[in-house]
Amino acid sequence: MSAIDDYAATFGEDPGYLNWAAFGPMSRAARTAQAVDAELLSTGRPEGIAEVFGRVSAAQAGVAELLGSDPSDVTLHASSSHGLQHALAGLEGTVVASSAEFPSVTITLDRAAAASGGRLVPRWIAPAGTRVTADAVSAALDPSVTALVVSHVDYRSGYRADVAALREAIGPDRLLILDAVQSFGVVAEDWAAADVVVGHGYKWLRAGRGTGFARFSPAARERIRPVLSGFTATAAAGLPADELPEPVATGQAYAVSGADTLAAGRLAAGIDEIRAAGVPAVAERLARRVDAVQEIADRHGVVVSSPRAPEERAGIVVLAPADPEGLGERLARAGVRVTVRSGAVRVAPHAGTTDETLGMLDAALAEG
Repeated sequence: MSAIDDYAATFGEDPGYLNWAAFGPMSRAARTAQAVDAELLSTGRPEGIAEVFGRVSAAQAGVAELLGSDPSDVTLHASSSHGLQHALAGLEGTVVASSAEFPSVTITLDRAAAASGGRLVPRWIAPAGTRVTADAVSAALDPSVTALVVSHVDYRSGYRADVAALREAIGPDRLLILDAVQSFGVVAEDWAAADVVVGHGYKWLRAGRGTGFARFSPAARERIRPVLSGFTATAAAGLPADELPEPVATGQAYAVSGADTLAAGRLAAGIDEIRAAGVPAVAERLARRVDAVQEIADRHGVVVSSPRAPEERAGIVVLAPADPEGLGERLARAGVRVTVRSGAVRVAPHAGTTDETLGMLDAALAEG
């Protein structure tokens, strides 16, 4: 088999699972990594503890490789929201964001602004169809704007933002902060166009909760103060007792404490699987699964409201039936797992989604 076929064969979730945008059932590799590392930590042997602690640097290196950045730019967090807190709490000026963003963006920005003493001001925009386009952002720009924070893939519409166009729209002197929870590892993107990229491994990487990360470029580190910086984020060679050293000049400056080593092992395992298959191959296989879901919906007369152009989508297909709740209940009875929210049905396959699962979706829609 090819590497992508090998990767697809590792999927072991129940048939009918089409909810990867909400949660990714953990892969066998991630489960094994957790079990092995837990056993190593159970003995108290220094060599075992050191080996498990080494998973942190392995996960940072894996994230950096997929982002095309340096491992020193990457720090690990409990979630992507933690990474956004670090990015937004240390900013000043006006930050543009859609009011329809996922709450990890909107609430974090609001709280950071409230605590800033007026140094940080949100500028909320309401782009058509919740799609943050370059035109929508350009209309909100003025000299006070210092940053744009945006989800790479909108959780409601499934729209994949044009990162290059957003970069061009805001120019080189403003920061582009990207939430890549719904795309990292399964979409081929030029991540270097963003100054900050945050993500989480519990969805598409199949690594479980606690596997968040953030990449702060050198340009971002120049302009974002490490306000939420803890004792593991200093330039001190060891424990900074009896001194108050400056933050370290790397992405580690945006850390509060030591990373969860068990989570780091799971994240490293999930990234290793993606890396072995190749992001372009994973993205191409996922695109074929998305095509299949859209074809099934079209055949049964169910409106697809999410983008169809490959460059404007990732793994989310949004259905807009006349009765979303009713369709959601019918799918649930048929064993098809999706998300029903905001008057729509969100279907999210993965590269390893089987023909059996797509057949279950087909059969359930046929009943309507």
